[in-house]
Amino acid sequence: MTYCDPVACVTAGCTPTVCTGAGVPSNHVLFERSRRAIPGGVNSSIRAFKAVGGEPYVVARAAGATITDVEGTTYYDLVQSYGAVILGHAHPAITEAVRTAVGDGTSYGAPTPREMKLAEAIGGRVASCERVRLMNSGTEATSTAVRLARGVTGRDRIVTFAGNFHGATDALLVAGGSGVATLGLPGTAGVPDGAVAATIVAPYNVVPELDDRVAAVIVEPIAANMGVVAPAPGFLAGLRAECDRVGALLIFDEVITGFRVGTGGAQAKYDIRPDLTCFGKVIGGGLPIGAVGGRADVMEQLSPLGPVFHAGTLAGNPIATAAGLAALDQLTPAVYLELLARARHLSATLRDACSAAGFV
Repeated sequence: MTYCDPVACVTAGCTPTVCTGAGVPSNHVLFERSRRAIPGGVNSSIRAFKAVGGEPYVVARAAGATITDVEGTTYYDLVQSYGAVILGHAHPAITEAVRTAVGDGTSYGAPTPREMKLAEAIGGRVASCERVRLMNSGTEATSTAVRLARGVTGRDRIVTFAGNFHGATDALLVAGGSGVATLGLPGTAGVPDGAVAATIVAPYNVVPELDDRVAAVIVEPIAANMGVVAPAPGFLAGLRAECDRVGALLIFDEVITGFRVGTGGAQAKYDIRPDLTCFGKVIGGGLPIGAVGGRADVMEQLSPLGPVFHAGTLAGNPIATAAGLAALDQLTPAVYLELLARARHLSATLRDACSAAGFV
């Protein structure tokens, strides 16, 4: 089945890339068609809108603060690709950087200047990142950080926190059992008990007592997947001290907070230095990317220098790194002040609207 009939599209005056095949753009028709080709019609489950109800719109294009569906309806976009597009859609600097990079080729299977420069840019902005390894997603970053921590310490147990989300990696797709801090239970079908048998789930904002079987504690320094929950006073410092006490590594998952709450991320805001940090979203300028940064002695246990394996055909992709460099170049102190001002305005407006509607 062809995607559309170009002649019919031209006749109907619609754009071929958003046509239903009948010359008429339709969110419903295109989503139904997607469901026949893609499980659930989406490539990330949250996009199915099950949490909010209704059918998703199908995006045709976006620019700045707006997004337009295939029917031509334009919305103010307060999601911005779940934080990946911090500068707004189709930012001119990022668009130009990508356009230039594509002209040089899309993948080489060899080192490039751009991946080196992006690693330097991250390390130059985040003090704890003495070395940086690029990869393809936040999930890959957290799974690599956990593997690295286990390899470096020779221990198996990982501590995570209820309500935190660290991507779709088996060891971290875990649901808490009963009690204050318990060994986890699989949080999804398809994850065997053994995959999470060494994962301990503790309440967020409570410092657990560790023992010498723990390889690492992984935490969202600002929890962003159960609403936005700031760390309680002393929580992050307590984790740092407890990890130091037993020789475990402290991993900050800054996939969401990294380069969003400020240049140095949440760790700079709260003045806590983790051993490893996971990044994604912002550092790719809207393209797929992830990274792990951290102490040189720990990071150099990754292959090819050390025994902990990591590799990837598209890791450090020249298009994604070009977009990431362009994004970080735009994130000046003045831009962060503007982001903060807009966030405060949005928050106040939403609070006022909820209050006026009788919601607490």
